[in-house]
Amino acid sequence: MHYAAAASLSFGSLGLLRLFGTSWPWSLAASFGVYLGTGGWKYLYVAVRTAKRDLNGLCVLLRVKLALWRHVRNGNTIPSIFAQTVKRHPNKPALVYEATGETWTFSELDQLCNAVAHWALSQGWTSGDVVALFMESRPLQVALWLGLAKIGVEAALINFNLRRDSLLHCLGVSGARALVFGAELADAVSEVNSALSTSTIRFSTGDLKPDVMSVLDAKPLDPILAASPRHPPPCTHSKGFNDRLFYIYTSGTTGLPKAAIVVHSRYFRIAAFGYFSFRMQSDDIIYDCLPLYHSAGNIMGVGQCVIHGLTVVVKKKFSASRFWDDCIKYNCTVVQYIGEICRYLLSQPVRPSERGHRVRLAVGNGLRPSVWEAFTERFGIKQIGEFYGATECNCSIANMDGKVGACGFNSRILPNVYPIRLVKVDEETMELVRNKEGLCVPCRPGEPGLLVGKINQQDPLRRFDGYANQEATRKKIAHNVFKPNDSAYLSGDVLVMDELGYMYFRDRSGDTFRWKGENVSTTEVEGTLSGLLGQTDVAVYGVSVPGVEGKAGMAAIADTTGSFNGESFLREVQKALPPYARPVFLRISPHVDTTGTFKIQKTRLQKEGYDPRITADQIYFLNSRAGRYEVVNEELFSALEGGRVSL
Repeated sequence: MHYAAAASLSFGSLGLLRLFGTSWPWSLAASFGVYLGTGGWKYLYVAVRTAKRDLNGLCVLLRVKLALWRHVRNGNTIPSIFAQTVKRHPNKPALVYEATGETWTFSELDQLCNAVAHWALSQGWTSGDVVALFMESRPLQVALWLGLAKIGVEAALINFNLRRDSLLHCLGVSGARALVFGAELADAVSEVNSALSTSTIRFSTGDLKPDVMSVLDAKPLDPILAASPRHPPPCTHSKGFNDRLFYIYTSGTTGLPKAAIVVHSRYFRIAAFGYFSFRMQSDDIIYDCLPLYHSAGNIMGVGQCVIHGLTVVVKKKFSASRFWDDCIKYNCTVVQYIGEICRYLLSQPVRPSERGHRVRLAVGNGLRPSVWEAFTERFGIKQIGEFYGATECNCSIANMDGKVGACGFNSRILPNVYPIRLVKVDEETMELVRNKEGLCVPCRPGEPGLLVGKINQQDPLRRFDGYANQEATRKKIAHNVFKPNDSAYLSGDVLVMDELGYMYFRDRSGDTFRWKGENVSTTEVEGTLSGLLGQTDVAVYGVSVPGVEGKAGMAAIADTTGSFNGESFLREVQKALPPYARPVFLRISPHVDTTGTFKIQKTRLQKEGYDPRITADQIYFLNSRAGRYEVVNEELFSALEGGRVSL
């Protein structure tokens, strides 16, 4: 989960700029020498095309690197940086809560953080202790983790959509000494209350009846904070810039969520790269409709408030119908998106507010290339700030110049300035391909590969802090990647790079499948099918069929109206997709499961496959000989399982 990005950079392009200065004869000679030694006219062509982009990226990289160095040298932490922000903007609105219209100035937010810190001290918690936060998005959540951080206590930001086993798992791996939950999630807490450790203290916030609190053995937090001192707490920890701040959990699309460690320098790096890469301004107002348990909402979004003094409007939950009205109401100039949000907005009926706003920049990741231009044209957005990066990764990239469809870039001229690579993998097993020296094989332009980032624990830009679970951490590290005895972070994501160094997201680990001798990208097929169906939710995945090599494509399609027409759908699919990419199976469902950050859930769908006996959804099979989709009943299912039907 994934954020903020770093770009890549070319010192070689500096020589090209000097071609146009007063010392152009010498620069020309130097450039000709570079030309002879690095690939001829191709090098010059790429350098000319990418010089401006790479220099901009270099400036961003140096600004962030210098700031990180300064904060490490001064022994700063996120709370101490926030204290400097408060001094600069004491009376400026820091956070606005859309649900109630309440506004917290920077001074008021700081005082609430102080109250949280004093409360935590009164509980006897010390540096390194963990407190789990389980609530829907609201400014109090920011005050809680930031106030806890003032005394070195770490927050575990729990996804408010989790229930039962997943919720217990996340609480358990964090080792939380206490749980703070919102009244709106009392039922979810009730379901696991008996399984929680008796030593886990419960606090509730919001309007919760006394009898419910008694059953849950919870104490009301709001009156405690109201009575707590507002002055700064005594410094009770010795944490530095590379120590733990809080935990953010992975989405759990391929298993139980993992608790990713976010250190202070990582929080700063993500927020700073976003600020500088996309040229945010101090007077920008950000509309943050993303969950605050996620790094995009809490670091890329709220981080601009904490570090750079921007005003952030916190939305409790994303609403496609209210999105542009909210932007107008709060004079927002920057919006955030993730996953499928832009597609959901496009599926809304046209309304005046979608062009009457002041929004100039949309920042996020996961914007499908198939909806990119439609989104900018319909809503009048001048700039898309697309980036790639998971919470824990060290190989983030950013699209700084608006290249349609790209999630970022890396310099083709001097790629070592920012040591990330696409390396060849077996797309079926995701095993790294190695050469005779045992090193990974870099991909050429146009070749899909796994994105990796070289690890250097001494460099805040290159470090990998991993997860609370050490085994999960080890699985994300490979050795002998760039050179012998080095180590690199494995993103798990397949990207492809063009000749200019722009990178395009292809698939997450395991999403690509092989059919009829071809690799099928689920992301690309999902984008095509969703466009054909008017931006409907679509999940594409491969399913095994006995006796058949590879995996057959299956598409789960959300049909809320019951109007799906298989004949017209097939006609459009035949025009838009090559034969190997056309879904062999369809699953028509009232809705397609998504995560709280709008990533499509496929694990359950893949397990259930095309068996009509375990779902009430209608399942279809593409009879290529008859040229139509046919309903999969028990008889047809048995024939497919027995190899009596040709695929």
